[in-house]
Amino acid sequence: MPNPFVQNLSGLVDLSTVDVVALEAATARPRRYAARKDLIREGDETGPMFVVLEGWICRYKILPSGSRQIMAFLMPGDACDLHIKLLAEMDHGIQAVTPALVATVSRAEMQTLMQEHPSIAQAMYTAQLVDEGVMRAWIVSMGRRSSIERVAHLICELYLRARNIGLTHDDKFALPLSQIILADALGMTAVHINRVLKELRLLGALALSRGSATILDPTKLVQIAGFDENYLHRRLRPLA
Repeated sequence: MPNPFVQNLSGLVDLSTVDVVALEAATARPRRYAARKDLIREGDETGPMFVVLEGWICRYKILPSGSRQIMAFLMPGDACDLHIKLLAEMDHGIQAVTPALVATVSRAEMQTLMQEHPSIAQAMYTAQLVDEGVMRAWIVSMGRRSSIERVAHLICELYLRARNIGLTHDDKFALPLSQIILADALGMTAVHINRVLKELRLLGALALSRGSATILDPTKLVQIAGFDENYLHRRLRPLA
């Protein structure tokens, strides 16, 4: 089975066989996490770089009221916290959304990889810039997109990211996110999310079933979202 981390970085730069072998060796000792298990919590001493090989994880923050804001979803092939060791402690938590297989790469090991393999260094820095682009897109969604635009935009993004690592089948892909989790990511209530999903289905744009999403009309979904995939910087055909 292809290493999703290699697949992800290969979508950003051309990697040599030597680069691929080095990345596979660095992620060869993963650990399994149960769903809802924290990999690291806010306030903990910063740890290694996490690389997701199976499953989904998320970044999140708990407010004083007890409510949660999810700030990012990470799926197979994604890495997080390349430079986190520069900080004294975590300012957010990272949790498994589903059962997940996650490799850890120490800062020293990652520095050696990047020094000895310029293509890996370029891919990692590009991936970090893409992460920042995703964060900007989420900020725009929270601040300026309507609720239906916000949901449609997130689905477009997740579909393209899943397609990049071979997790889609035609216009269908695994979406292991409950309406509560979607609500925590989009700054909405679960009731509101349910209403918006029904509207998207009635418009013939999107259908969600337990654990999966089907894009019924890619062009319509993209139009509703006002989606422009440029911020993902992938070398792929567009959604529509």
